[in-house]
Amino acid sequence: MGQVKKILVLCTGNSCRSQLAEGYLRHFGGDRVEVYSAGIETHGVNPKAVQVMAEDGVDISGHTSNHVDEYNHIDFDYVITVCDNARESCPVFPSKARKFHHNFPDPAKAQGTHGDVMAQFRSVRDQIKAFCEAFADNHITGGQRDVGN
Repeated sequence: MGQVKKILVLCTGNSCRSQLAEGYLRHFGGDRVEVYSAGIETHGVNPKAVQVMAEDGVDISGHTSNHVDEYNHIDFDYVITVCDNARESCPVFPSKARKFHHNFPDPAKAQGTHGDVMAQFRSVRDQIKAFCEAFADNHITGGQRDVGN
């Protein structure tokens, strides 16, 4: 087994999208990764994010909302920004980290009925899940994990 890869997922508030990505990267990367998520602000972990991940069998209820400055001592292999605001405001990491970006919609901005809002959370969850699974296959596991299909 190769060296454990350190991954930082950045978003604006570290409440939804980066939390979902952290959960899935841990899920797909297993013991090959150390995954951290942070925001350029901290808004707390959104309970709806915890709920939609639990629906898919991934427990993020123990996650915390962290500020990016807490991790400036870690030499990351990968930094993934999951919203345009984080990419534009992202502090410079003086490291070897390879940077990746994908702008996911913010489910916390969803409006409408409870059902409408939850549908948006599930949609974003599924987009992030697909992104993280592909990322793990391409950069972490080389497709060598038990996917059960």
